[in-house]
Amino acid sequence: MFFVQMSGFPGSGKSTLSRQIAKRTGAVIIDHDIVKSSLLTSFEEISIEKKLVGKVAYNMDWSLVEFHLSQGQNVVLDSPCLYQEMVDRGIWLSKKYNATYKYVECYLNDFQEINNRLKSRNRMVSQIEAASSEEIFKFTIENSKKPKEGSYIVVDTKEPLEKYIDQVIGFIKE
Repeated sequence: MFFVQMSGFPGSGKSTLSRQIAKRTGAVIIDHDIVKSSLLTSFEEISIEKKLVGKVAYNMDWSLVEFHLSQGQNVVLDSPCLYQEMVDRGIWLSKKYNATYKYVECYLNDFQEINNRLKSRNRMVSQIEAASSEEIFKFTIENSKKPKEGSYIVVDTKEPLEKYIDQVIGFIKE
């Protein structure tokens, strides 16, 4: 059994890669954008801070991850991994349920391409329309949180998915 924690800037290809991992391995995907968008839509008429909605969404994500791991299922968490607490929690849950922890970072160091992808996708309520600035973009990709223990892989998602999917699947199954 495995738990894959995805990471990467919005628009870097996490969801596309997550779907392929699930398709090839039978893993369950917990998609943060679906959870958060659902909450935002539910709270549309109520004045509630988006930061609070994000926190609740992450708590729901982790509850779903834990439930599926407890059932012996392979799980992929499709969410930007911007905080060390997320990595730590992923490792902890993997140990708790005797799952192999794998961290996959979708790396796309191209501000223009990220914005092209963000503008051309079918955007959910929780998703950004564009990267706000090149500075914030660079800071975010340079400061992604990686596990200190366990294994991880960084894939260049500027390349077509076919160029790296087999490498990712091999990494997850090792």
